[in-house]
Amino acid sequence: MKPGVLIILDGIGLTKQKKGNAFALAKTPFLDSITREYGKIVLKASGTSVGLPKGFMGNSEVGHIALGAGRTVLEAMERINQSIQNKSFFCNPAFLKAIQNCKKNNSSLHVMGLVSDKGVHSTTKHLFALLELCKQHQLKKVWIHFFTDGRDSKPKQALEYLKTLEREMRKKKIGKIGTVIGRFFAMDRDKRWNRTQKAFECLVHAKGLKAQNARQAIQNAYKRKETDEFFSPTVLSGFEGIQKNDSVIFFNFRLDRQRQLTQAMVEKKFSGFKRKRPEIVFAAFCPYYDSMNATVAFTEPNIKNSLGEVLSKKKWKQLRIAETEKYAHATYFFNGENEKPFKGEKRKLFASPKVKTYEKTPLMRTPAITKHILTVLRQKKFDAIIANFANGDMIGHTGNLKSAIKAVQGIDRCLSQIVSLVLCQKGFVIITADHGNCESMGISFQKREKNH
Repeated sequence: MKPGVLIILDGIGLTKQKKGNAFALAKTPFLDSITREYGKIVLKASGTSVGLPKGFMGNSEVGHIALGAGRTVLEAMERINQSIQNKSFFCNPAFLKAIQNCKKNNSSLHVMGLVSDKGVHSTTKHLFALLELCKQHQLKKVWIHFFTDGRDSKPKQALEYLKTLEREMRKKKIGKIGTVIGRFFAMDRDKRWNRTQKAFECLVHAKGLKAQNARQAIQNAYKRKETDEFFSPTVLSGFEGIQKNDSVIFFNFRLDRQRQLTQAMVEKKFSGFKRKRPEIVFAAFCPYYDSMNATVAFTEPNIKNSLGEVLSKKKWKQLRIAETEKYAHATYFFNGENEKPFKGEKRKLFASPKVKTYEKTPLMRTPAITKHILTVLRQKKFDAIIANFANGDMIGHTGNLKSAIKAVQGIDRCLSQIVSLVLCQKGFVIITADHGNCESMGISFQKREKNH
């Protein structure tokens, strides 16, 4: 069997704008040569083309689902939007269970998630619908836990989101903000449990920095030179932690960055850090992982005949290879949100560098991934290899243009090695991307763009 290799260049998109475009500014002699020889086509990776609402930018999760499925799959955000529109949102059993628990025990409802309108992990539309639901049920004790973005949004947009949220709270006469926590802590996905622990202790035990209100917490963070993503967990006046018999609704809908905090909150068996599991009712917008010990508001669609499943049915031996930051994308999301490997599917994980921001290591684990691909190609172990190169997206999110250029140039060198060997073996290679990022990074250090 001649090998087939699919390489997903995460976060490398196309735009005519050259300023701030790491992909255009990088020296990529190999990609330039194969583009001249073989040509290229442009894929749409945002909005309705990938199952998102019109005008919404794509992201890694959505892109990998679409690539793996080979078709448009209606994404969670749009399915939840439709439930709000047809009013089924307001009688969702998972939400009602959480609310009834609060009424029964005269306890608090905690609404937590990323306060952002970017639609990558959450959207304020869903948060405001939850506040409307609380108003309908005349709940008196509603705490909002404000996870700040600064990664998919602008680095300093928290005050803008706070203004919108407070306006909605006044309008509905519901809710108080209990904590402000940067997503760096609340939404880690790379097993850096010390970050998750700080978010957990802020939420459950009211431990962290102190501020009178959310505005002061944000302003204090800016004085500490922290952008929104990196806000230190802060407890606001009056909040004393999540108590016994309280309810929690986690309104983030994307799966990968919600897992660690959810596990700490709900699972009996947990080894991330020492903690006492709170006795609460926990409702998650989506099933963040299999066998989650919580109620789920919106189940995932059953995607059949993904590329991985089709290869398995054809009895092709396939390898999935990625580093930690994108491992779930090359496996779980690419497989139509199925955790278990298909028959004949093997997986290889490389740990992402343990640094605060990846601009310090622009190549990340791409050279190691490339070396492993070359090894298995020579061994002729697999019929198909599906690989993710994380650099474009992860370095793009740092906003460091010089580092992103280095990342793209490193990718070009790695692609040259892989493609040369595959063609020598009479195989084929498909090079594509899941969404854009590093092609639009701003025009100066002061005007960095870190979002997609």
